[in-house]
Amino acid sequence: MELPKPEPVGNQLLVRVHACGVCRTDLHLLDGEVEIPRPPIVPGHQIVGTVVSRGEGAADSEPLEAGARVGIPWLGWTCGRCRYCLSGRENLCDTARFTGRDIDGGYAEWTVADERYCFALPEGYSDLQVAPLLCAGLIGYRALGMTGDAERLGLYGFGSSAHIIAQVARFEGRRVFAFTRTGDEAGQSSARELGVEWAGDSLTPPPEELDAAIIFASVGELVPIALRAIAKGGTVVCAGIHMSEIPSFPYDILWGERTVCSVANLTRKDATEFLTLAPRVSVRTDVHPYPLADAGRALEDLRAGRFQGAAVIEIDR
Repeated sequence: MELPKPEPVGNQLLVRVHACGVCRTDLHLLDGEVEIPRPPIVPGHQIVGTVVSRGEGAADSEPLEAGARVGIPWLGWTCGRCRYCLSGRENLCDTARFTGRDIDGGYAEWTVADERYCFALPEGYSDLQVAPLLCAGLIGYRALGMTGDAERLGLYGFGSSAHIIAQVARFEGRRVFAFTRTGDEAGQSSARELGVEWAGDSLTPPPEELDAAIIFASVGELVPIALRAIAKGGTVVCAGIHMSEIPSFPYDILWGERTVCSVANLTRKDATEFLTLAPRVSVRTDVHPYPLADAGRALEDLRAGRFQGAAVIEIDR
């Protein structure tokens, strides 16, 4: 549909969108699995664009001046006053607003965003290549941090996030084991090309115990499967914003000081750290571009698992 060009107010920047990554969260919003408080909304929260103008309240700060290339992630605003915000946990702010859920996102030619939640992007990446770093990369990075110093790491669901974080984990000297849908030989081959030690389907036990596992797939049945794969003291991290119901499981697969935890959103600190780290790792992203008119097809291709890596909406300039 045609919408009026937005105008920046207060701390906002007006951004000309060049690319926007497609995320499984967009599907959860579309399907009603994650609530949209005030529909309709423009989706998309892995936005790459150029600053065009600034609201009257925007700080006169480098490098987010007019002409700067910026990234706009899922976290779009927090209150700054609650106990979560004041303790370095702004990702848990009860009144937080999220790009593409509460704030119009990047499946559009123009958007506005609070400059305090926009980020300068690393050089050396095209608009298409850098877009997946803004959610797939950031959520994966936060999830990886929750595994501590785990040496043997399992990644369940080898999609956009896993193909990025596998590279970071390898850079850190970890041994990576990749798990895909049954029969997804292309996904397993893609994982091996990125240097994982072993790749197989999610129902197959790994060749040895894991120290931690990250579940990127939104499939609750994977939680007890991952628990059975990790050693005592290990951690299973659920990295999605939505997951299907987790089935009951016997206490003995949790016993031995194993833990299950979730990742919620991201902080600006996560974004600053990861966008600095990605060029050092030389993270490469496998992207599949779609024109804005085919955004619906991109979402359905993601749902069906028709590509490896990440889909990105490319906006005509």
